[in-house]
Amino acid sequence: MTGPRLIQNFSGMQAHLIVAPTTVSDTLVATLMKLGLTVASNLPADDACPVAWAALEPERALMIVDGDLPLPGTAASTVPDLPPVPVLGLVGVEAPSRLKGLLQLGATGLLRKPIHGASVYAALYLTINEHQRRRALEEQLARHEERRRGRRHVVKAILRVMQERGLDDDAAFEFLRRDSMRARLPLEHYCEALVRARPDVPAPARRIALPE
Repeated sequence: MTGPRLIQNFSGMQAHLIVAPTTVSDTLVATLMKLGLTVASNLPADDACPVAWAALEPERALMIVDGDLPLPGTAASTVPDLPPVPVLGLVGVEAPSRLKGLLQLGATGLLRKPIHGASVYAALYLTINEHQRRRALEEQLARHEERRRGRRHVVKAILRVMQERGLDDDAAFEFLRRDSMRARLPLEHYCEALVRARPDVPAPARRIALPE
């Protein structure tokens, strides 16, 4: 399985900055704009994160967070393991607690302060593409978990076909596989629909090994 396409051009993306005013340097903003990004500054207020994660566009938005700025509103419990958009952390003081905070927030890249224009592109490249890679892995794991949960429907459907058509388990599995292909559905989804459509049909109490 090939990984997600690497993003090298950031034109059209929007950078949301959660930083102290002194950190929003002309260098950072000018470099981001030169790379084609628009910039929105979000200053923290009342110890709360001003950004509504759900409102951000996953394919366009990027968060840049000052790791030296205390942001209790962005505690790890308020965001998923992988945030919906890439997070780039700005690092001045390399204290473990501050680095941990950025990790909990889901940062996939770091940019040291003071900020130099020449280092911004590399930081964006690593941050955005690592986020894409992790998101692809999460989606792949979710698909595997969905298939694992669907295996019980496959077993029930095999037992039903064995009972109704007098087939052995291998033949029943092949019968269902062909039908699911004709219906253009994954085997697990097809078997679930079959079982749910006729839940009252009893199946024999017999254990079988499901072919891989």
